[in-house]
Amino acid sequence: MCPAIHARIYDLNKMTTILRSLCLAAPLFLVTVIPTTCGAQTQPAMEATAKLSPQPAIPAVLAAFDKYEIVAMSEAHGMKDEDDFILSLIRNPAFPEKVNDIAVECGNSLYQPILDRYIAGEDVPFAEVQKVWRDTTQPMCGTSGFFEQFFPLVRAINQKLPPGKRLRVLAGDPPVDWSQIKSVKDVEKKDRDASIASVMEKDVLSKHRKALMLFGIFHLFHGGGVGGGNAVTIYEKDYPGRTFVVDDLADFDLQSPAQSAAPFAGWQYPSLVLTKRTWLGRLGMRHFHVPTLWTDNDCNVHDEFPKNEQKPMADLVDAFLYLGPGDLQLTEKIPADIGLDVPYMTELLRREALVGLPVPKTLQDFDQQIVAGAPSAVFVLPKLSDFKAYYPFIRQACLERKGRAATPR
Repeated sequence: MCPAIHARIYDLNKMTTILRSLCLAAPLFLVTVIPTTCGAQTQPAMEATAKLSPQPAIPAVLAAFDKYEIVAMSEAHGMKDEDDFILSLIRNPAFPEKVNDIAVECGNSLYQPILDRYIAGEDVPFAEVQKVWRDTTQPMCGTSGFFEQFFPLVRAINQKLPPGKRLRVLAGDPPVDWSQIKSVKDVEKKDRDASIASVMEKDVLSKHRKALMLFGIFHLFHGGGVGGGNAVTIYEKDYPGRTFVVDDLADFDLQSPAQSAAPFAGWQYPSLVLTKRTWLGRLGMRHFHVPTLWTDNDCNVHDEFPKNEQKPMADLVDAFLYLGPGDLQLTEKIPADIGLDVPYMTELLRREALVGLPVPKTLQDFDQQIVAGAPSAVFVLPKLSDFKAYYPFIRQACLERKGRAATPR
Protein backbone atom coordinates (compact mmCIF):
# COMPACT_ATOMS: atom_id res chain seq x y z
CA MET A 1 0.00 0.00 0.00
CA CYS A 2 1.26 3.52 -0.70
CA PRO A 3 2.60 5.59 2.20
CA ALA A 4 -0.59 7.57 2.62
CA ILE A 5 -3.34 6.07 4.73
CA HIS A 6 -6.10 5.79 2.18
CA ALA A 7 -9.75 6.16 3.01
CA ARG A 8 -11.85 4.96 0.16
CA ILE A 9 -15.20 3.51 -0.60
CA TYR A 10 -14.31 0.05 -1.83
CA ASP A 11 -17.78 -1.20 -1.14
CA LEU A 12 -20.07 1.80 -1.38
CA ASN A 13 -18.73 3.74 -4.34
CA LYS A 14 -22.22 4.63 -5.48
CA MET A 15 -23.55 7.63 -3.58
CA THR A 16 -27.10 6.39 -3.95
CA THR A 17 -26.30 3.37 -1.80
CA ILE A 18 -25.00 5.58 0.96
CA LEU A 19 -27.97 7.90 1.04
CA ARG A 20 -30.53 5.11 1.07
CA SER A 21 -29.01 2.64 3.50
CA LEU A 22 -27.31 2.52 6.84
CA CYS A 23 -23.97 2.81 5.08
CA LEU A 24 -23.69 6.53 5.59
CA ALA A 25 -19.94 6.28 6.06
CA ALA A 26 -17.17 3.70 6.05
CA PRO A 27 -17.06 -0.03 5.56
CA LEU A 28 -16.35 -1.31 9.05
CA PHE A 29 -13.02 -2.98 8.48
CA LEU A 30 -11.52 -0.32 6.26
CA VAL A 31 -10.65 3.21 7.04
CA THR A 32 -13.32 5.83 6.57
CA VAL A 33 -14.70 6.22 3.10
CA ILE A 34 -16.83 8.69 1.21
CA PRO A 35 -17.04 9.17 -2.58
CA THR A 36 -16.56 12.65 -3.94
CA THR A 37 -16.45 14.56 -7.16
CA CYS A 38 -13.85 16.91 -8.48
CA GLY A 39 -14.40 19.85 -10.77
CA ALA A 40 -15.36 19.36 -14.39
CA GLN A 41 -12.78 17.34 -16.26
CA THR A 42 -11.79 17.56 -19.87
CA GLN A 43 -11.90 14.34 -21.85
CA PRO A 44 -8.72 13.58 -23.80
CA ALA A 45 -9.06 13.71 -27.55
CA MET A 46 -10.36 10.45 -29.01
CA GLU A 47 -8.17 8.89 -31.64
CA ALA A 48 -10.00 8.85 -34.95
CA THR A 49 -8.57 5.48 -35.90
CA ALA A 50 -9.40 3.76 -32.61
CA LYS A 51 -12.62 1.77 -32.85
CA LEU A 52 -14.60 0.04 -30.15
CA SER A 53 -16.25 -3.28 -30.88
CA PRO A 54 -19.09 -3.84 -28.41
CA GLN A 55 -20.36 -7.41 -28.17
CA PRO A 56 -23.54 -8.82 -26.62
CA ALA A 57 -22.57 -8.94 -22.97
CA ILE A 58 -23.81 -12.30 -21.73
CA PRO A 59 -22.25 -14.37 -24.56
CA ALA A 60 -19.04 -12.35 -24.19
CA VAL A 61 -18.80 -12.97 -20.44
CA LEU A 62 -19.47 -16.68 -20.91
CA ALA A 63 -16.83 -16.84 -23.66
CA ALA A 64 -14.28 -15.25 -21.32
CA PHE A 65 -14.40 -18.39 -19.17
CA ASP A 66 -12.87 -20.31 -22.08
CA LYS A 67 -9.63 -18.35 -21.59
CA TYR A 68 -9.75 -17.29 -17.94
CA GLU A 69 -10.45 -19.09 -14.69
CA ILE A 70 -12.10 -16.08 -13.06
CA VAL A 71 -14.39 -13.34 -14.38
CA ALA A 72 -14.59 -10.54 -11.81
CA MET A 73 -17.14 -7.73 -11.71
CA SER A 74 -19.01 -5.47 -9.30
CA GLU A 75 -22.43 -6.11 -7.76
CA ALA A 76 -24.92 -4.94 -5.13
CA HIS A 77 -23.53 -1.44 -4.81
CA GLY A 78 -26.76 0.37 -5.45
CA MET A 79 -26.91 -0.09 -9.25
CA LYS A 80 -30.06 -2.06 -10.04
CA ASP A 81 -29.25 -2.42 -13.75
CA GLU A 82 -25.95 -4.14 -13.01
CA ASP A 83 -27.54 -6.46 -10.46
CA ASP A 84 -30.31 -7.38 -12.90
CA PHE A 85 -27.65 -8.19 -15.49
CA ILE A 86 -25.90 -10.58 -13.10
CA LEU A 87 -29.15 -12.37 -12.27
CA SER A 88 -29.80 -12.80 -16.01
CA LEU A 89 -26.26 -14.08 -16.48
CA ILE A 90 -26.48 -16.83 -13.88
CA ARG A 91 -29.94 -17.86 -15.13
CA ASN A 92 -28.51 -18.46 -18.59
CA PRO A 93 -28.56 -22.25 -19.31
CA ALA A 94 -24.93 -22.09 -20.47
CA PHE A 95 -23.69 -20.61 -17.16
CA PRO A 96 -23.38 -23.92 -15.21
CA GLU A 97 -21.56 -25.41 -18.20
CA LYS A 98 -18.86 -22.76 -17.88
CA VAL A 99 -18.72 -22.00 -14.16
CA ASN A 100 -18.17 -23.99 -10.96
CA ASP A 101 -18.25 -21.31 -8.27
CA ILE A 102 -19.61 -17.85 -7.53
CA ALA A 103 -17.51 -15.93 -5.00
CA VAL A 104 -19.32 -13.09 -3.27
CA GLU A 105 -18.35 -10.11 -1.18
CA CYS A 106 -21.58 -10.30 0.79
CA GLY A 107 -20.88 -13.60 2.48
CA ASN A 108 -19.56 -14.13 6.01
CA SER A 109 -17.07 -16.99 5.69
CA LEU A 110 -17.86 -18.02 9.27
CA TYR A 111 -21.09 -19.47 7.88
CA GLN A 112 -19.65 -21.24 4.81
CA PRO A 113 -20.82 -24.70 6.02
CA ILE A 114 -24.39 -23.42 6.39
CA LEU A 115 -24.17 -21.76 2.98
CA ASP A 116 -22.92 -24.97 1.35
CA ARG A 117 -25.82 -26.96 2.76
CA TYR A 118 -28.38 -24.36 1.68
CA ILE A 119 -27.04 -23.92 -1.86
CA ALA A 120 -26.87 -27.72 -2.25
CA GLY A 121 -30.61 -27.88 -1.57
CA GLU A 122 -30.60 -29.22 1.98
CA ASP A 123 -33.29 -28.25 4.47
CA VAL A 124 -31.81 -25.16 6.16
CA PRO A 125 -34.00 -22.62 8.00
CA PHE A 126 -33.95 -19.38 6.01
CA ALA A 127 -33.30 -17.38 9.18
CA GLU A 128 -30.05 -19.33 9.57
CA VAL A 129 -28.80 -18.85 6.03
CA GLN A 130 -29.67 -15.14 6.13
CA LYS A 131 -26.74 -14.72 8.53
CA VAL A 132 -24.44 -15.36 5.57
CA TRP A 133 -25.18 -11.98 3.97
CA ARG A 134 -26.81 -10.10 6.85
CA ASP A 135 -23.95 -10.54 9.32
CA THR A 136 -20.96 -9.48 7.22
CA THR A 137 -18.59 -6.58 7.83
CA GLN A 138 -20.53 -4.51 5.28
CA PRO A 139 -23.91 -3.04 6.31
CA MET A 140 -24.94 -2.63 2.66
CA CYS A 141 -24.98 -6.43 2.30
CA GLY A 142 -27.76 -6.83 4.82
CA THR A 143 -29.95 -4.23 3.15
CA SER A 144 -29.32 -5.42 -0.40
CA GLY A 145 -32.29 -6.59 -2.40
CA PHE A 146 -29.86 -8.21 -4.84
CA PHE A 147 -28.44 -10.72 -2.39
CA GLU A 148 -31.85 -11.43 -0.93
CA GLN A 149 -32.68 -12.76 -4.41
CA PHE A 150 -29.27 -14.10 -5.40
CA PHE A 151 -28.82 -16.89 -2.85
CA PRO A 152 -32.32 -18.43 -3.27
CA LEU A 153 -31.92 -18.18 -7.05
CA VAL A 154 -28.64 -20.15 -7.08
CA ARG A 155 -30.25 -22.77 -4.82
CA ALA A 156 -33.17 -23.07 -7.26
CA ILE A 157 -30.81 -23.36 -10.24
CA ASN A 158 -28.93 -26.17 -8.50
CA GLN A 159 -32.10 -28.15 -7.98
CA LYS A 160 -32.42 -28.44 -11.76
CA LEU A 161 -28.82 -29.58 -12.27
CA PRO A 162 -27.12 -32.96 -11.85
CA PRO A 163 -24.79 -33.13 -8.81
CA GLY A 164 -21.64 -32.76 -10.90
CA LYS A 165 -22.83 -29.49 -12.44
CA ARG A 166 -24.14 -27.76 -9.33
CA LEU A 167 -22.79 -24.34 -8.44
CA ARG A 168 -21.02 -23.55 -5.20
CA VAL A 169 -21.20 -20.08 -3.62
CA LEU A 170 -18.07 -18.95 -1.76
CA ALA A 171 -18.30 -16.41 1.05
CA GLY A 172 -15.38 -13.97 0.72
CA ASP A 173 -15.83 -11.69 3.71
CA PRO A 174 -13.71 -12.37 6.83
CA PRO A 175 -15.31 -14.49 9.56
CA VAL A 176 -16.96 -12.30 12.16
CA ASP A 177 -19.21 -13.16 15.10
CA TRP A 178 -21.08 -9.96 15.87
CA SER A 179 -22.07 -11.22 19.29
CA GLN A 180 -18.38 -10.98 20.22
CA ILE A 181 -17.76 -7.50 18.75
CA LYS A 182 -17.65 -5.04 21.63
CA SER A 183 -15.59 -2.13 20.34
CA VAL A 184 -13.97 -0.62 17.27
CA LYS A 185 -10.73 -2.38 18.21
CA ASP A 186 -12.41 -5.72 17.53
CA VAL A 187 -13.28 -4.75 13.96
CA GLU A 188 -9.99 -3.19 12.93
CA LYS A 189 -8.17 -6.52 12.95
CA LYS A 190 -9.76 -7.83 9.75
CA ASP A 191 -8.02 -7.60 6.37
CA ARG A 192 -10.82 -7.99 3.87
CA ASP A 193 -8.70 -8.14 0.71
CA ALA A 194 -6.42 -10.77 2.23
CA SER A 195 -9.48 -12.82 3.15
CA ILE A 196 -10.90 -12.55 -0.37
CA ALA A 197 -7.58 -13.50 -1.95
CA SER A 198 -7.24 -16.50 0.37
CA VAL A 199 -10.68 -17.82 -0.59
CA MET A 200 -9.94 -17.43 -4.29
CA GLU A 201 -6.57 -19.16 -4.02
CA LYS A 202 -7.74 -22.04 -1.81
CA ASP A 203 -11.12 -22.83 -3.35
CA VAL A 204 -10.75 -21.77 -6.98
CA LEU A 205 -7.26 -21.19 -8.36
CA SER A 206 -5.42 -24.04 -6.65
CA LYS A 207 -8.15 -26.42 -7.83
CA HIS A 208 -8.31 -25.03 -11.39
CA ARG A 209 -12.00 -24.30 -11.06
CA LYS A 210 -13.93 -21.54 -12.82
CA ALA A 211 -15.52 -18.75 -10.80
CA LEU A 212 -17.61 -15.64 -11.21
CA MET A 213 -16.22 -13.14 -8.69
CA LEU A 214 -18.69 -10.51 -7.40
CA PHE A 215 -17.01 -7.76 -5.39
CA GLY A 216 -16.72 -3.98 -5.36
CA ILE A 217 -14.56 -2.91 -8.29
CA PHE A 218 -11.82 -1.46 -6.09
CA HIS A 219 -11.13 -4.99 -4.85
CA LEU A 220 -10.66 -6.19 -8.43
CA PHE A 221 -8.32 -3.89 -10.34
CA HIS A 222 -5.17 -5.42 -11.78
CA GLY A 223 -2.04 -3.85 -10.34
CA GLY A 224 -3.72 -2.52 -7.24
CA GLY A 225 -5.75 0.27 -8.77
CA VAL A 226 -6.09 2.97 -6.14
CA GLY A 227 -4.04 2.28 -3.03
CA GLY A 228 -2.68 -1.12 -4.02
CA GLY A 229 -3.05 -4.32 -2.06
CA ASN A 230 -6.48 -5.29 -3.35
CA ALA A 231 -7.65 -8.90 -3.55
CA VAL A 232 -6.91 -9.57 -7.22
CA THR A 233 -3.49 -7.95 -6.98
CA ILE A 234 -2.65 -10.12 -3.96
CA TYR A 235 -3.40 -13.45 -5.60
CA GLU A 236 -2.09 -12.45 -9.03
CA LYS A 237 1.42 -12.55 -7.58
CA ASP A 238 1.11 -16.36 -7.71
CA TYR A 239 -1.66 -16.71 -10.29
CA PRO A 240 -1.08 -14.09 -13.01
CA GLY A 241 -3.20 -13.95 -16.14
CA ARG A 242 -6.07 -15.99 -14.69
CA THR A 243 -8.61 -13.19 -14.11
CA PHE A 244 -10.76 -11.20 -16.53
CA VAL A 245 -11.88 -7.97 -14.81
CA VAL A 246 -15.03 -6.15 -15.94
CA ASP A 247 -15.78 -2.57 -14.91
CA ASP A 248 -18.96 -0.68 -15.84
CA LEU A 249 -19.58 2.52 -17.78
CA ALA A 250 -22.37 3.79 -15.57
CA ASP A 251 -20.45 6.87 -14.40
CA PHE A 252 -18.51 7.59 -17.58
CA ASP A 253 -17.94 11.36 -17.74
CA LEU A 254 -21.28 12.12 -16.11
CA GLN A 255 -19.74 15.39 -14.96
CA SER A 256 -19.85 16.42 -18.63
CA PRO A 257 -23.29 15.16 -19.78
CA ALA A 258 -22.81 16.24 -23.39
CA GLN A 259 -19.78 13.94 -23.66
CA SER A 260 -20.94 11.04 -21.49
CA ALA A 261 -23.39 9.42 -23.92
CA ALA A 262 -21.91 10.45 -27.26
CA PRO A 263 -19.28 7.67 -27.61
CA PHE A 264 -21.92 4.96 -27.14
CA ALA A 265 -24.70 6.26 -29.34
CA GLY A 266 -26.32 3.38 -31.17
CA TRP A 267 -24.85 0.70 -28.91
CA GLN A 268 -27.09 -2.17 -27.91
CA TYR A 269 -27.20 -2.97 -24.22
CA PRO A 270 -26.09 -4.90 -22.36
CA SER A 271 -22.80 -4.79 -24.29
CA LEU A 272 -19.21 -5.67 -23.41
CA VAL A 273 -16.21 -3.91 -24.92
CA LEU A 274 -12.53 -4.76 -24.44
CA THR A 275 -10.14 -2.10 -23.14
CA LYS A 276 -6.78 -3.06 -24.68
CA ARG A 277 -5.49 -0.82 -27.49
CA THR A 278 -8.61 1.38 -27.50
CA TRP A 279 -9.01 5.08 -26.77
CA LEU A 280 -11.41 4.14 -23.97
CA GLY A 281 -8.79 1.99 -22.27
CA ARG A 282 -6.22 4.76 -22.49
CA LEU A 283 -8.33 7.13 -20.38
CA GLY A 284 -7.60 7.50 -16.68
CA MET A 285 -9.79 6.43 -13.78
CA ARG A 286 -11.18 9.92 -13.21
CA HIS A 287 -13.37 9.46 -16.31
CA PHE A 288 -15.02 6.34 -14.88
CA HIS A 289 -15.18 6.72 -11.11
CA VAL A 290 -15.79 9.57 -8.73
CA PRO A 291 -12.66 10.18 -6.64
CA THR A 292 -12.56 8.99 -3.05
CA LEU A 293 -11.71 10.89 0.08
CA TRP A 294 -8.42 9.78 1.56
CA THR A 295 -6.13 10.83 4.37
CA ASP A 296 -2.38 11.33 4.25
CA ASN A 297 0.13 10.51 6.99
CA ASP A 298 -0.88 13.65 8.88
CA CYS A 299 -4.58 12.78 8.59
CA ASN A 300 -5.31 15.67 6.24
CA VAL A 301 -8.35 14.88 4.06
CA HIS A 302 -7.93 14.94 0.26
CA ASP A 303 -10.71 14.76 -2.34
CA GLU A 304 -8.95 13.58 -5.48
CA PHE A 305 -7.21 10.50 -6.80
CA PRO A 306 -3.55 10.47 -5.70
CA LYS A 307 -1.40 11.75 -8.57
CA ASN A 308 0.91 8.74 -8.42
CA GLU A 309 -1.97 6.35 -9.07
CA GLN A 310 -3.31 7.63 -12.38
CA LYS A 311 -3.02 4.56 -14.58
CA PRO A 312 -4.79 3.93 -17.89
CA MET A 313 -7.92 1.87 -17.37
CA ALA A 314 -6.59 -0.78 -19.75
CA ASP A 315 -3.93 -1.53 -17.11
CA LEU A 316 -6.61 -2.03 -14.47
CA VAL A 317 -9.51 -3.79 -16.21
CA ASP A 318 -10.00 -5.99 -19.27
CA ALA A 319 -13.46 -4.88 -20.37
CA PHE A 320 -16.30 -2.45 -19.75
CA LEU A 321 -19.94 -3.40 -19.33
CA TYR A 322 -22.40 -0.98 -20.94
CA LEU A 323 -25.94 -1.08 -19.58
CA GLY A 324 -27.32 2.03 -21.24
CA PRO A 325 -26.96 5.78 -20.57
CA GLY A 326 -25.56 6.35 -17.11
CA ASP A 327 -28.00 9.12 -16.29
CA LEU A 328 -30.93 6.75 -16.90
CA GLN A 329 -29.76 3.86 -14.73
CA LEU A 330 -31.78 2.96 -11.66
CA THR A 331 -30.75 2.68 -8.05
CA GLU A 332 -31.57 -0.30 -5.87
CA LYS A 333 -34.04 0.31 -3.04
CA ILE A 334 -34.10 -1.43 0.33
CA PRO A 335 -36.80 -4.15 0.18
CA ALA A 336 -39.71 -3.63 2.54
CA ASP A 337 -39.24 -6.97 4.31
CA ILE A 338 -35.74 -5.85 5.36
CA GLY A 339 -36.69 -2.32 6.33
CA LEU A 340 -39.60 -3.65 8.42
CA ASP A 341 -37.46 -6.25 10.22
CA VAL A 342 -37.19 -4.29 13.48
CA PRO A 343 -34.79 -6.62 15.34
CA TYR A 344 -32.35 -6.75 12.44
CA MET A 345 -32.48 -3.03 11.67
CA THR A 346 -31.93 -2.29 15.36
CA GLU A 347 -28.87 -4.53 15.30
CA LEU A 348 -27.50 -2.76 12.20
CA LEU A 349 -27.80 0.58 13.96
CA ARG A 350 -25.96 -0.90 16.95
CA ARG A 351 -23.10 -2.11 14.75
CA GLU A 352 -22.71 1.24 13.05
CA ALA A 353 -22.81 3.15 16.31
CA LEU A 354 -20.31 0.72 17.82
CA VAL A 355 -17.59 1.91 15.50
CA GLY A 356 -18.53 5.56 15.81
CA LEU A 357 -20.18 6.11 12.43
CA PRO A 358 -22.79 8.84 11.97
CA VAL A 359 -26.06 6.94 11.76
CA PRO A 360 -29.73 7.67 12.42
CA LYS A 361 -30.41 7.81 16.14
CA THR A 362 -33.63 5.81 15.92
CA LEU A 363 -35.38 3.45 13.55
CA GLN A 364 -37.97 6.17 12.98
CA ASP A 365 -35.22 8.48 11.73
CA PHE A 366 -33.96 5.75 9.43
CA ASP A 367 -37.47 5.12 8.10
CA GLN A 368 -37.77 8.79 7.27
CA GLN A 369 -34.53 8.61 5.29
CA ILE A 370 -35.95 5.74 3.25
CA VAL A 371 -39.18 7.65 2.58
CA ALA A 372 -37.26 10.80 1.68
CA GLY A 373 -35.25 8.83 -0.88
CA ALA A 374 -38.31 7.42 -2.65
CA PRO A 375 -38.39 10.03 -5.48
CA SER A 376 -34.70 9.43 -6.28
CA ALA A 377 -35.02 6.39 -8.50
CA VAL A 378 -32.36 7.44 -11.03
CA PHE A 379 -28.66 7.73 -10.27
CA VAL A 380 -27.44 11.29 -9.67
CA LEU A 381 -23.72 12.00 -9.49
CA PRO A 382 -22.89 13.38 -6.02
CA LYS A 383 -21.34 16.78 -5.41
CA LEU A 384 -18.33 17.49 -3.25
CA SER A 385 -20.42 19.85 -1.14
CA ASP A 386 -22.55 16.88 -0.06
CA PHE A 387 -19.62 15.53 1.93
CA LYS A 388 -17.98 18.53 3.58
CA ALA A 389 -19.69 17.64 6.85
CA TYR A 390 -17.86 14.30 6.90
CA TYR A 391 -14.35 15.78 6.75
CA PRO A 392 -13.96 16.30 10.54
CA PHE A 393 -15.20 12.78 11.19
CA ILE A 394 -12.76 11.31 8.68
CA ARG A 395 -9.85 13.25 10.16
CA GLN A 396 -10.77 12.30 13.73
CA ALA A 397 -11.13 8.62 12.83
CA CYS A 398 -7.69 8.72 11.20
CA LEU A 399 -6.12 10.33 14.27
CA GLU A 400 -7.71 7.73 16.55
CA ARG A 401 -6.41 4.87 14.40
CA LYS A 402 -2.92 6.32 14.51
CA GLY A 403 -3.15 6.67 18.25
CA ARG A 404 -4.20 3.06 18.74
CA ALA A 405 -1.46 1.87 16.38
CA ALA A 406 1.15 3.78 18.40
CA THR A 407 -0.02 2.39 21.74
CA PRO A 408 2.32 -0.38 23.03
CA ARG A 409 0.63 -3.75 23.32
